[in-house]
Amino acid sequence: MAALDTPSLNDMSVSEIVSRYTFGTWRPQKGWKPMHVVKAEGVYFWEASGKRFLDMSAQLMCSNLGHQNEAVVEAICKQARELCFVAPGHATTVRAELTKALLTVVPKGIEKFFYATSGTEANECAIKIARFVTGKTKIIARYNSYHGSTATSVALTGDWRRWMAEPIQAVVPGVIHAPECNPYRPGAFKTASDVIDYYEYMLANEGNVAAIIVEPVVGTNGVLVPPDDYFPRLRALCDKHNILLIADEVMSGWGRTGKWFAIDNWGVTPDILVTAKGVTSAMAPLGVVGVTRKVADFFEEGWFAHGHTYESHPLTLAPAVAAIGEYKRLNLIERSASMESVFRTKLEGLKAKHPSVGDVRGKGMFWGVELVKNRATKEPFGTFKDKAARKPLVIDQVVAKCMEQGVSLVGWISHLVLAPPLILTEGQLDECIAALDTALAITDALVEA
Repeated sequence: MAALDTPSLNDMSVSEIVSRYTFGTWRPQKGWKPMHVVKAEGVYFWEASGKRFLDMSAQLMCSNLGHQNEAVVEAICKQARELCFVAPGHATTVRAELTKALLTVVPKGIEKFFYATSGTEANECAIKIARFVTGKTKIIARYNSYHGSTATSVALTGDWRRWMAEPIQAVVPGVIHAPECNPYRPGAFKTASDVIDYYEYMLANEGNVAAIIVEPVVGTNGVLVPPDDYFPRLRALCDKHNILLIADEVMSGWGRTGKWFAIDNWGVTPDILVTAKGVTSAMAPLGVVGVTRKVADFFEEGWFAHGHTYESHPLTLAPAVAAIGEYKRLNLIERSASMESVFRTKLEGLKAKHPSVGDVRGKGMFWGVELVKNRATKEPFGTFKDKAARKPLVIDQVVAKCMEQGVSLVGWISHLVLAPPLILTEGQLDECIAALDTALAITDALVEA
């Protein structure tokens, strides 16, 4: 009988159809009313009413070139006219072209690639590779991390999204979580050296460890930038114990931190590099796994027991070739690095003015603004448990106030993530700062004396 009460699809808006008949991710479905976006260009997007929004988080920290980059659009169209699909057991021109292009930008030593269709799939592949190559099974991941939503990737994830899938350990055993490096909230680990010492302790007491997986700059969970000695020591630790270092650069790659990849900031080459998002500026779904020659050589005789239908799909590879060309043509890696001081100055100005801003941190054009009730105690406005329990979060009010002013950005638990397209101008950044200046009155009013 309920079906008889369903309105005609012709009488429903796009937003109503989408919310009623498709799933909104990472949310209860009741009350979801998605914005109907009809256009995007450069650093802006428009809803159906015609209202324009400045995209200060590049959607999901992925549209690094900006929206509708013409060279990438044309590459997709051109490839569609030439060859839309062929099984991944065949060679294609575009597969060779992307491989050649990647070899010019990835960390030195990364020499062989697998092409998936998302970051979570790429992480699944990376863990398989690590276990195949080492013959060991355990993986050390970190608590404040996100690596994806599929089985192994969500088991690796440290934040509250893993809780929804538990007991995932019964399906994907062997994942151990360890502390991240968080200079603002060090907890029991006051320095980067303390964190590395704890890893050393773990490895002395855990056998059968295949790899450590890290986001070189933690993304959604706070834009956490480690001190300069962290990665050289972690690389040395992995070498000492003969385990692999996996860098998850799904979010932190592609110029986001002022380098092609965030790990480049510390002159370290991982054994396995995972990336996605900005590789096509999110204009097609592509995930990439890159490995060193030493790792690749294992599979000369050993089985590479992984693959899927859409591996190396031509329509996902062509936009990546074009995107790499655009990053170079527009000098966006260098531009991101040069904008770091601009972001720092303007965000530090907000911190000086607003007592609810506890910390600002970042590299390049990748910044976190952490909001606190009390600067002395660093008490946040929300926690993982609050989010999982569906409690109203103050950060959502801040984001909504910015949206009212035409500025879109990601708010997460108790911090904001600023990761705009790398083509953002200083004037456009000022639009964002002005919106935040107004919105932060919400959290300032809740600061404890």
